[in-house]
Amino acid sequence: VQLQASGGGLVQAGDSLRLSCAFSGLAFSSYYMGWFRQAPGKEREFVAGIVWSGGSTYYADAVKGRFTISRDNAKNTVYLQMNTLKPEDTAVYYCAAKPGINDIHTTNSRRFDYWGQGTLVTVSS
Repeated sequence: VQLQASGGGLVQAGDSLRLSCAFSGLAFSSYYMGWFRQAPGKEREFVAGIVWSGGSTYYADAVKGRFTISRDNAKNTVYLQMNTLKPEDTAVYYCAAKPGINDIHTTNSRRFDYWGQGTLVTVSS
């Protein structure tokens, strides 16, 4: 399994950005997918997760109501739509995959088996 994240960039506060993560490998639809981020000098933190079917999503409190995670199992891709961006959203964003076809959400980064290389999002004030 390989993950390729893209879509990061430099935006102003209040702008929107959509990240994509392309999954290479078998059975994308049998994986739980998550987005994490790591700001300079801080630990990696959970941002959002989506179950195998796309039927359930979960968000960190810091992004709830502003970010939306979705997936297209036909395209082997997971997305993170980020609206009303704030300077504190500045970080490297990583997508991650964990095998599982249940509807249990996972926020612990140690439980994810595969990681993308990260894409930098910078939000200026």
